[in-house]
Amino acid sequence: MRMTSDIAAYLARINYQGSVEPTLDTLHALHAAHNRSIPFENLDPVLGKPVVDLGASDLTDKMVHRRRGGYCYEQNGLFGYVLDGLGFGVDRLAGWVVWMSDFAASPPAAWDAPAAAMTHNVLAVTVPGVEGRFLSDVGFGGQTLSSPIRLEAGPVQQTRHEPYRIVEAGAETLRLEARVRGRWEPLYLFTTEPRRRIDLEVGSWYVSTYPKSVFVVGLSVALVTDDARWNLRGRHLAIHTDGDTEKIRLNTAADVLAQIVDRFGIDVSGLGDVEARVSQVLDS
Repeated sequence: MRMTSDIAAYLARINYQGSVEPTLDTLHALHAAHNRSIPFENLDPVLGKPVVDLGASDLTDKMVHRRRGGYCYEQNGLFGYVLDGLGFGVDRLAGWVVWMSDFAASPPAAWDAPAAAMTHNVLAVTVPGVEGRFLSDVGFGGQTLSSPIRLEAGPVQQTRHEPYRIVEAGAETLRLEARVRGRWEPLYLFTTEPRRRIDLEVGSWYVSTYPKSVFVVGLSVALVTDDARWNLRGRHLAIHTDGDTEKIRLNTAADVLAQIVDRFGIDVSGLGDVEARVSQVLDS
């Protein structure tokens, strides 16, 4: 492993000073540090800017040097590049989001049945000397994994927050579920087939430009700290801590922008009139 300037800058961005040897402990520590430091956000699609380039240079410039956040393709894209550079094995997988939706939590039987598009990106990580692979996802918004878990169906696996499990969903498909308020909630379906960068860039382009995409029509920002999950959707801020939820309704776009900058730590300089656009999506 050779420490590059981009990896060094990334480690500084997530305030990480621990070991960078490719071990399971390092994977857990990096995952947690990324969670608490780089927020999930979709400001670019909301502002009309497509997210297309998922190369290491572009992602590093945006989320490390310009201190922005990003959504799944960007978050797991950047994390994957770092892990690969540190000596981990990384496969990029794709999936279908079913969390809080009307879509079935199993693959549709008919080709034209209503279903989510394959627009989520996760990582399958191999740790040298450790049997099996690990599911690592730092890009699923407020309900993202707060720890990597073994990529195997069946066992309940505890994270830094809720228990998770992977279950067989049929048609060579797996489903990730989280234990939320005493119930197992399906989050997304995925397969273990490695995906090429171009395939992921097509998905990213789609969700950042499709007129009805949730990332185009509404603002979403999230951060997972050691003791809470912070979720902002439009003017609505929710803080989930150990089974309790505090909900705050923000009055104005200026109030929302203050949360984006001060609470979530996002640098919005150079993005134009963010407040004006936020005012249009306060209740979306």
